[in-house]
Amino acid sequence: MNATAAVAAAVVPAAGRGERLGPGAPKALRELGGVPLLVHAVRALARSRAVGLVVVAAPADGVAEVVGLLDSHGLDGKDIRVVAGGATRQESVRLGLAAIPAEVEIVLVHDAARPLVPVEVVDAVAAAVRAGAEAVVPAVPLADTVKRVEPNRGGPEPVLDTPDRSTLRAVQTPQGFRRETLAEVHEKALTEEAAGGLPPVTDDAGLVERFGGRVVVVPGHEEAFKVTRPLDLVLAEAVLARRRASDGY
Repeated sequence: MNATAAVAAAVVPAAGRGERLGPGAPKALRELGGVPLLVHAVRALARSRAVGLVVVAAPADGVAEVVGLLDSHGLDGKDIRVVAGGATRQESVRLGLAAIPAEVEIVLVHDAARPLVPVEVVDAVAAAVRAGAEAVVPAVPLADTVKRVEPNRGGPEPVLDTPDRSTLRAVQTPQGFRRETLAEVHEKALTEEAAGGLPPVTDDAGLVERFGGRVVVVPGHEEAFKVTRPLDLVLAEAVLARRRASDGY
């Protein structure tokens, strides 16, 4: 892998509404410490020496707004591009991937709703792909016991079994891929969708698994949690305040 190919590009799908955070702006544009979640997420990626390009897949009607937002927060140290995203996360990743130069061989995909991922996690994911893995996810062990149940909306749900917690991990982002692997599984997924096949998966590593690829795990970090509900935003504010107090973050 030559020097140019060894530098990763990152795709940030940020076209979703994020309804679970309540009414208001799209989730990626909600503020954390006075700064939009998206800006925090892009900064987290840009801090990594392993990342040379960040592509943001913005709402189709909000590309100019996102460009202005990123420019206004001084994100000019790295190559940052904004493209129109799609109706689904999967489509947004595919559109972001299409904007990455062909010579880039390592691609990271990062949730805009994970604004506080430490740079060490970004570096570790990119390094694992550079070392030969085709797909890499950061993950943390589960703290809670997990029950598998028979879904029953609105009523008691019968427990089917209790998986061994030691074999389970909570997956985070950025997830890392060899560019050819990610492009191939997205193309296959697009073909399946057109044929009325399987539903979209919730992450890109899931696509690799679906089509027979091998995914490996590297250690994640407790601060790389996803801001999905109002309580998550409260926790993120506390983490950000601690960081700012200790190192001027």
